[in-house]
Amino acid sequence: MDLALLRTFVTVHRAGSFTRAAALLGLSQPAVTSQIRTLERQLGRPLFLRQARGVTPTTIGDELAHKAAPHLDALVEIAETGIDDESSLRTLHLAGPPEFTAERALPALTKLTGEDGQGFALRASFGNAEETLEGLAAGHHDLAISTARPRGALLAATPLCDEEHVLVAAPLRAEQIGLENPDRKGAPALEDVPVIEVHESLPFVSRYWASVFDSRPAAPGTVIVPDLRAVLACAVAGAGLAVLPRYLCGAALERGDIVALHEPAVPPLRTYFLAVRTGTLAMPHIARAHEWLLRSAADWC
Repeated sequence: MDLALLRTFVTVHRAGSFTRAAALLGLSQPAVTSQIRTLERQLGRPLFLRQARGVTPTTIGDELAHKAAPHLDALVEIAETGIDDESSLRTLHLAGPPEFTAERALPALTKLTGEDGQGFALRASFGNAEETLEGLAAGHHDLAISTARPRGALLAATPLCDEEHVLVAAPLRAEQIGLENPDRKGAPALEDVPVIEVHESLPFVSRYWASVFDSRPAAPGTVIVPDLRAVLACAVAGAGLAVLPRYLCGAALERGDIVALHEPAVPPLRTYFLAVRTGTLAMPHIARAHEWLLRSAADWC
């Protein structure tokens, strides 16, 4: 079986469309289509079901991808790093949400970088759950940290840790809304308090309100910034209330820069997953980073 055909097949399987696979491979879409048809003729079985938007693998297609993909990844790694060049470090490509990756994952993984014979070079990229999982499936990343569990058998995910969400504001803001000595068990009156969020849809505040108050937030977003660290800075400055992960705002709470406006009996939690492509844990540097992150996460959340 032609390895070039298998490489094209695995790329289509991961990308979910001939068009995206062609862009990743640097080929034309007709060339990708022709290669897949050639492989299907050789196997005597259809590998994909053509749909209006992209393609869906058949059972045979899934089976072939799960068998072939890890070996093709290993061959690509050999081609990139070389066999005899022992001085060159392998590179680990990590993707995840910017705040959690920067505050938790990267400090842990930097302990594994270096030239100790088992270390690796580290490259990181940031994105939301959909972006990181798509990049992982397409082979752009080795490990992905995601708040969504991937579906299907191509990606394998392990729960990494849970983060607790806290409703916070600056002390002066709490005084202005009459919560300098709040009843932390009851629902505070926050309908008119400005909201600081990462997106217009208010994902953190809406999730908190639904989980704790069984309602929707009344106030629209006043300050929208696409990074939770910036949300924290705006909350400390008194711009309004915010819902933040405790790991990110814990130090500010201890210093008194912000205060918790409510302490529910069961705080809202969000789970992070550590995802890999099936079969890639056979690669030592990926396996080592995977194990190290899982071990480190025991002390995080």
